Amino acid sequence: MALVPYNETLMPGLSKLHQSSAEFVLANHKIRLNQNWNQLGVAAVVWDAAVVLCMFLEMGTIDLKGKNAIELGAGTGLVGIVAALLGAKVTITDRKPALEFLSANVQENIPAGQQHAVQVSELTWGESLDLYPSGGYELILGADIVYLEETFPALLQTLEHLSSENTVVLLSCRIRYERDERFLMDLRRRFSVREVHYDSEKDIHIYRAMKNKSKPEL
Repeated sequence: MALVPYNETLMPGLSKLHQSSAEFVLANHKIRLNQNWNQLGVAAVVWDAAVVLCMFLEMGTIDLKGKNAIELGAGTGLVGIVAALLGAKVTITDRKPALEFLSANVQENIPAGQQHAVQVSELTWGESLDLYPSGGYELILGADIVYLEETFPALLQTLEHLSSENTVVLLSCRIRYERDERFLMDLRRRFSVREVHYDSEKDIHIYRAMKNKSKPEL
């Protein structure tokens, strides 16, 4: 988990990240998420990419009802929470230090009658993947998880493990650097990728990826 130094005098636009909570109205619910930048860094605040992905899910382009979904690098859990409120069965994952914080947000924002449809689970990309069913998810969600180059190989390995040829992967991100473009190039070697949404105000792209179909043996 990355801990990013923060200087409010140099980056005044990020002052909202120091707020102890963030509130949204999504999926016809009022959602209140705790934030904790000081202890957990980037994993414990809501980023624009998560909000844009939630709004995309609200559009109904993808039917979430009853779908088996998993969120990677969930942080505050906003995307997974909204997916669950829209009817998906969601496994919301992050690294171990974030799980207690993540679980508290899930408990606070998922109605009691839907708690059974949400599971919070530890997942470090590229590690202990056998604990998760190979190709076992219909939908994989990731918001602003394309940002640390050293994690890209493990992220790609994880996406491949969790995906079948019928799995839809939705990645919401801001393309900041050349390394992000390289990640997309590597992703395209393994998946069919297309951009399905762009929020020009927030400069956030959403990419839809599906694993390339295996060629039949001759």
